[in-house]
Amino acid sequence: MILEQSGKLLRKTLKLYCSSSKAVDGLVFKDVFRHAVKHNIIDADACDRWFTYRDNRNNTAHDYGESFAEETLVFLPQFIIDALNIAATIKNLKAI
Repeated sequence: MILEQSGKLLRKTLKLYCSSSKAVDGLVFKDVFRHAVKHNIIDADACDRWFTYRDNRNNTAHDYGESFAEETLVFLPQFIIDALNIAATIKNLKAI
């Protein structure tokens, strides 16, 4: 849920930087994060991690094994940090 909400919040934030809300609404998940890097909302390393989180989430539809669960658990500490960072960044941008 946090993964999806982060993308939605970034999409809303990107509308502050773009001339067309429709263009932002048409972006796929990974493009939202690419544009967030372009506008210095997140850095490139964080973007790459979000791509990894997204790919991992997409793989859950195909693999429910124990090794997959253990692999996913490795991502959680950094995922929490990245989610908190996006929340703080968006909150700060809205305050400006």
